[in-house]
Amino acid sequence: MPASTAKKKPTSREKKKEKVAKARSLAEDSGPFGKPLFDDPSARALERVGVVDVGSNSVRLVVFDGAARSPAYFYNEKIMAGLGQGLAETGRLNPTGRARALAALKRFAALAKGMDLPSLSCVATAAVREAEDGSEFQAEVERETGLKLWVIDGLEEARLSAQGVLLGWPEAEGIVCDIGGNSMELAEVSGGKVGRRVTSPLGPFRLQQIKGGKKGLQAYIKETVEKLAAEIGTGHERIYLVGGSWRAIARLDMEHRAYPMTVLHEYRMKPQALLQTLHWIGESDMNDLRAKTGTSAARMELVPLATQVLRQLVLTFRPKEIDVSSYGIREGLLYEQMPERLRMRDPLIEACRHAERTMARMPGFGKKLYQFLLPLYASESFQKLRMIRAACLLHDTTWRAHPDYRAEVCFDNATRANLGGLSHPERVFLGLSLLHRYKNSRAGSRMEPLFGLLSEAQIKEAEVLGKAMRFGAMFAVKSPEEAGELVWRPKKKVLELRLNAHSEALFGEVAQARFGSLADALGAEAIVTNVAI
Repeated sequence: MPASTAKKKPTSREKKKEKVAKARSLAEDSGPFGKPLFDDPSARALERVGVVDVGSNSVRLVVFDGAARSPAYFYNEKIMAGLGQGLAETGRLNPTGRARALAALKRFAALAKGMDLPSLSCVATAAVREAEDGSEFQAEVERETGLKLWVIDGLEEARLSAQGVLLGWPEAEGIVCDIGGNSMELAEVSGGKVGRRVTSPLGPFRLQQIKGGKKGLQAYIKETVEKLAAEIGTGHERIYLVGGSWRAIARLDMEHRAYPMTVLHEYRMKPQALLQTLHWIGESDMNDLRAKTGTSAARMELVPLATQVLRQLVLTFRPKEIDVSSYGIREGLLYEQMPERLRMRDPLIEACRHAERTMARMPGFGKKLYQFLLPLYASESFQKLRMIRAACLLHDTTWRAHPDYRAEVCFDNATRANLGGLSHPERVFLGLSLLHRYKNSRAGSRMEPLFGLLSEAQIKEAEVLGKAMRFGAMFAVKSPEEAGELVWRPKKKVLELRLNAHSEALFGEVAQARFGSLADALGAEAIVTNVAI
């Protein structure tokens, strides 16, 4: 080939620039980093949605508010009415539970009116659909409150619960298992879709009526779970648990393991460890466990039966992991109203965008900060870029906190906030990076027990990201990219800041110190050069 037409191989520097350009393109145009949807009318319509869930055990009102893809809980109230208690024996709704449920629904209707909610989506599950007087109760509710109960069957209940899991966990693959007072549903989730669904009478209220003592109960549970497995298959690596009884067991597992974080959403358990916890629960005093975990008496009463069902699920399905979802039917109803393009968005990024939009001093700066820092992360995976993006969006959302406590507030917000699509180690990574956004040292922090969820390498990565944000956020108020450019040579361990000619004054004493701190965290030599425009 003639020399004049030979294609030159790109230099390592050109390759790195190309990777950064691709990452920026991703941030601008597609995927979870695409343009915000807040100004889209269909997204705004979802900013305030009220949902009522009339279950066999509890009656709850939830009002969602916030970013359309990752809503916050504007209002949340629950009554443990016990509507389905004794249903298997009498065939009718529990009289006391019925009165309590009706009183709660009257209150919920009044609250909705006070909040100017356009309407409430109201669903009723196993107790109302199976009771002889279920339709009578349904008519009474509409007459007394104006609320229309949508009585759903078991398969629809399974579908909505699975959609709730997908709302906060878009990549979920496996079986969603939703346990209520009178029934338990299973649904297959894969590729963002709900597949096969089955329903069963394995709710604790129903199990209270099984004859034959302990052996009879165990045999009934085993037979029923094996029938479910035959219908939906057992080749699933994960089971996603939905429902109050499962959450109570997960909280007890945390207690048994001395787990440092008590956020239940996306809490993950290995089968063998969970089986050990279930055995421990069976050998323990329920009142003692209730006192340790703050679980209500009504909920704890159902835990022993729920543990037997969960044990059989683990033994029959043999998953590699059991994960807890705080999202279920109510969130599934919200998901139902979302257009497809909204469902495809990343719930973490959308929630962080909303937080920046409503709480940061300069909304939009997080994106500029992310782009400024990208040269440090040119070779990182999509998942790592996602966490860096989230951190940059949240970096300034706690500015109103007292300066002495901003670092702690940042950490608490990241580790305890209602965020979907975020594992527990990722929560700690995000929190630690934001802590270092405001504070150089983490030594002596009251959050140190949580650092144990990360490896030493991950802790160091969080420190580097935090110190990078600490420098970039104050380097140039308008846009750090317009003031200069970072160049990172990891093999040579050199971090260079190329200052634009008009930006030399910005690189003052504090900026110099923070740039030096970032270089030290990277174990690199810090170089500053001036670039003519």
